[in-house]
Amino acid sequence: MSAENPAIADDGVRISPLNGAAVSPTRALSAPLSAEISAALQASPKGEVQVRSLDLSIPLLERNDILAERNRGYFLGRGLLALNLVSSPGAGKTTLLERTLDEFGKDVRCAVLVGDLETDNDGRRLNRPHASVAQITTGTVCHLDAGMIARGVEALDLTGARVLFIENVGNLVCPASFDLGEQIRVVLLSTTEGEEKPLKYPPIFKSAHVVLLTKVDVADALGFNRALAIENIRKIAPQAQIIEVSSRTGEGLAQWYAYLRARLPKQ
Repeated sequence: MSAENPAIADDGVRISPLNGAAVSPTRALSAPLSAEISAALQASPKGEVQVRSLDLSIPLLERNDILAERNRGYFLGRGLLALNLVSSPGAGKTTLLERTLDEFGKDVRCAVLVGDLETDNDGRRLNRPHASVAQITTGTVCHLDAGMIARGVEALDLTGARVLFIENVGNLVCPASFDLGEQIRVVLLSTTEGEEKPLKYPPIFKSAHVVLLTKVDVADALGFNRALAIENIRKIAPQAQIIEVSSRTGEGLAQWYAYLRARLPKQ
């Protein structure tokens, strides 16, 4: 795959090693059901249609979960720590990763997969000589899934890499349901969002291994109640480790880096 010719899958997802955004292919819409319903009514002597119920709740995520387990086995086999970073848009995922790559990444080789609906701006921001980065552009899909990760990893140079950061699409809803094969799920909560976010979006916080409370340097100026936010996080995610950080001032980053180091697979 070259920078001039990004990989475009059948589902419209583009995976690019930091080349410009491509134009999404036209998606074919499924045929309307009205013709089938009309035909069924005409074929029924009494104008009735037999309805059968079909439970689709189990199969919907089954394929994703199978692919996620394959991803997990691949990462573990390579001695790679994979983290899935999820948050609302603007919570500071990219800024955190920039500083993490510049500091932690100088000693520990890292790779990054970045997910966005459009543009490769975040991927370019994270591009470093010592870190392999690839952009996943989903078009209209509001989350990454295990299949996208499997294809995206093919665009990365993982030689010597110890950590894979997956920057998910900014969204607190859909990503909660999709296992990507990561070992650690990191949820970011920004002081600009409000203390009640964990109570409003419990599924994503319940699935977190660690919660990063970001932009704490502006908490006082915003009137953000850090103690209340932490209390709400603990109500929903008692299992999660909470780290308060500022990517601008560096507060809490030493604790974040120590968390990462402690979880590196043994070589």
